Amino acid sequence: MEDLDIILESVKEDMDAGIKHLEHAFGKIRAGRASTAMLQDVMVEYYGAPTPISQVANLMVPDAMTISIQPWDRTAIGAIEKAIINSNLGFAPSNNGDTIIINVPPLTEERRRELAKQAKMETEQSKVTIRNARQDGMKEIKKAEGVSEDVKKSLEEDIQKLTDSYITKADEAYKTKEAEIMKV
Repeated sequence: MEDLDIILESVKEDMDAGIKHLEHAFGKIRAGRASTAMLQDVMVEYYGAPTPISQVANLMVPDAMTISIQPWDRTAIGAIEKAIINSNLGFAPSNNGDTIIINVPPLTEERRRELAKQAKMETEQSKVTIRNARQDGMKEIKKAEGVSEDVKKSLEEDIQKLTDSYITKADEAYKTKEAEIMKV
């Protein structure tokens, strides 16, 4: 019986990971407002090593349409600017020698649709992760020995309920993100 509890806990952890990944992906999809999360995956070549931008500079959002980046080491300003340009985020950073300013342009209707489509793809990927966790759990239940069919059936039902609830969480997260993206 303890083995079955471990199976259920493992399935739940895998499904949680799918939702966490979705939240991380949604953080990178901008919805018209400037956010330091937009730059969280930008890696700066700093003394020969790729380093997250947050470890070489202070990131601030002075207003809804601007991101300000103040490097701790002024010699890194060129590398930071280059990393932002190479990140394909669509930003044109301006460098005044002390700080880098990114003006976040307002989203066009077409760009909003693209971002909503991207959010939908991330949601589908999360659902695949959730379903794979379900499938792995079901396989483990079938392999379990010395357990009655009734107990196995009950656990399979529990896993299905868990799957349904996580799929619903992913769909709700998508609806919220889509509304945020499409809001003008």
